[in-house]
Amino acid sequence: MGKYSIKELEALTGIKAHTIRIWEKRHNLIQPQRTSTNIRLYSDEDLKQILNVSILYNQGYKISKIANLSQPELLDKVTELTNEQQPEHELFIDQFTISMVEMDESKFHRMLSQAIIKFGFENTMNDIIYPFLRKIGILWLSNNINPAQEHFISNLIRQKIIVAIDGLDHDHTEKNQTALLFLPENEMHEIGLLFFHYLVKKKGYKTYYLGQNVPLPDLKKSVEKVKADILISAISYVGDEKELEKYLAVLHETFSDKKILIAGKPLIDRKNILPESIQTFRNPEELNSLL
Repeated sequence: MGKYSIKELEALTGIKAHTIRIWEKRHNLIQPQRTSTNIRLYSDEDLKQILNVSILYNQGYKISKIANLSQPELLDKVTELTNEQQPEHELFIDQFTISMVEMDESKFHRMLSQAIIKFGFENTMNDIIYPFLRKIGILWLSNNINPAQEHFISNLIRQKIIVAIDGLDHDHTEKNQTALLFLPENEMHEIGLLFFHYLVKKKGYKTYYLGQNVPLPDLKKSVEKVKADILISAISYVGDEKELEKYLAVLHETFSDKKILIAGKPLIDRKNILPESIQTFRNPEELNSLL
């Protein structure tokens, strides 16, 4: 069960801490516990309540009217909004967060299918899934989701991307170049790389997907075997900066004749250690422009 500070609740819901306190005191929307030093702590139920309230509030409902709704009425109103023709992306993000906290697979599939129908697969990934994954990152930082919850939701997203990749024409290759996608050794978070695989394959490149945790010697053998022209990767975690710098240098020296494209905030923040041959990108749109 999660225990959130008011600042963590603010980060997760987008509602200012001051506003949350007003909703709590004036409208009795949530009832946080307090520590022995009088610090508020909010539960998973409080998080879900504020997320649902914020969905209506951000769509123009007055807080006084929301406060008068029973719990079933509140949930019905939220459901009505999700069925409208053009709901906001934030609505889906909030609903995904709730389905993760509840580990509600059917709700997640239902919401994701609605988003894909309304916005298309690529827009759903760019505008909804990526911000949602950033929100999961906030939850991880505050130690308020356990590995089971993260694996649960990540695997559901992973399944959807794999289905989308399988739906592409595997015999259709417009480009003469071959792209190989991999994650470095000890990198395990592959959702972003899977989506990059979808984008690269859709653009007509012949692709080879090695996935997570690929040692350099194995990478070298694979690149030689498939005669890859482009290497695409992502780095999400930096343990030792010197080791990262060394890894990038070896990558550059080993594959100096290849185009190397790597995503990840750690590299964006450390461009001074990047060899000239390695290009970074922050999002799928930037990857598309580099291909």
